Amino acid sequence: MPFLIGLLGLIAVAYLWMSRVRHAAEMTNELANMAGDVLAAARRLGFRRRTNIHPVESIEDTVIGIGALAQAFIELGGLPTEEQQNRLITSLQAHTGKSLQEAEETLILGRWIIAQCNGPEPAIDRLLRRLVRLDRTGSFEPLMAVLNDVAKAGRTGEISDKQMDALTEIARQYKVR
Repeated sequence: MPFLIGLLGLIAVAYLWMSRVRHAAEMTNELANMAGDVLAAARRLGFRRRTNIHPVESIEDTVIGIGALAQAFIELGGLPTEEQQNRLITSLQAHTGKSLQEAEETLILGRWIIAQCNGPEPAIDRLLRRLVRLDRTGSFEPLMAVLNDVAKAGRTGEISDKQMDALTEIARQYKVR
């Protein structure tokens, strides 16, 4: 009898261990697919990450910076709704002249850049500095148009305190009075 109980316990432990291994393999596969999406989007948009340099400093296209900054701006107000995401895509298309696929890929890359910055607040600071260095005059108008469209699509139609702070920082960096 004790032998049978020990055998059943061993089988239960083996089953639990195998299910954990299977779950870990599924998660690894999902992460690999996500990384593949980011790499494919980066390749199609011409983004090349340079070694020993933060990804934000590798941005050479203002549209990528605008998309990532707008995505971070939305996330400052909480989890983005589907309506906000859709509005961001259409606004990015309208104000930057990109196709639907390019706008979606810009946002995929933007989410990855935000993750590399450890969240939306530090991402906004870094992306804003980079955009100002790239093109102070040419990037301001499309950026503000996209942020305006996204803010209107918010849950309440109003912006949060963090989003207001981000707009203040944008005005300061672009030297707008």
